[in-house]
Amino acid sequence: MAARKKPQPVPEPLPEKPRLLRRLRTWAARGILGLAAFYAVLILLFSFLPPPINFYQLQESWRLGGIEKDWVGWDDIAPVMARSVVAAEDANFCLHWGFDMAAIRDAIEDGGARGASTLSQQVVKNTFLWHGRSYARKALEAALTPAMELFWSKRRILHVYLNTAEFAEGIFGVQAAAQHHFGVDAHDLSALQAARLAAVLPDPQGRSASEPSSFVRKRTRAIMAGAETIATDGRAGCFE
Repeated sequence: MAARKKPQPVPEPLPEKPRLLRRLRTWAARGILGLAAFYAVLILLFSFLPPPINFYQLQESWRLGGIEKDWVGWDDIAPVMARSVVAAEDANFCLHWGFDMAAIRDAIEDGGARGASTLSQQVVKNTFLWHGRSYARKALEAALTPAMELFWSKRRILHVYLNTAEFAEGIFGVQAAAQHHFGVDAHDLSALQAARLAAVLPDPQGRSASEPSSFVRKRTRAIMAGAETIATDGRAGCFE
């Protein structure tokens, strides 16, 4: 006669709390992967397509009742405009991978009195995120900047910046700015006009390129000199 099998013990149900934590971890992981996939798609798309509009532009359009923006190709922008913006905002643009560590160290030593945000970081903020000083935005910016640098060329980063930066209240992109301030196309900007536009950054609503203050005039002269310097020492080589 065959021996009877001993009945297997019925496993006790998991306590409700560990089960809930497991579900929360699963959904959190799915959410992070979904967010990463979403931004990966946007980074790849915008590596060759113009970003249609960003959160800040939507906000300003609602506040002002409309904005001016006009995307132009790289060849339709005066080369001196690109050099002027780099000289004004991120002279080491061609030398870093998205973060200027020397500028960050200097900013920390100064107690945060001056910014250390690179053009790459500004493009990430303008294109994919929102304006503000929240830790969530800064964390996303830190994660997306090297990813964008990996898939975009330096020229593409600068091209998007020139087409999305604000140069006056409600005036976005270098073409709209050139028309608004000087009545010319971006392709026809002179060295002085390009430096004036770069000089209003990063306070386009408090400074004017067409009615420059003494500060803007002084900053314009410094930018013109800086644009000439980076053209001769090779620091414009990654986008020219």
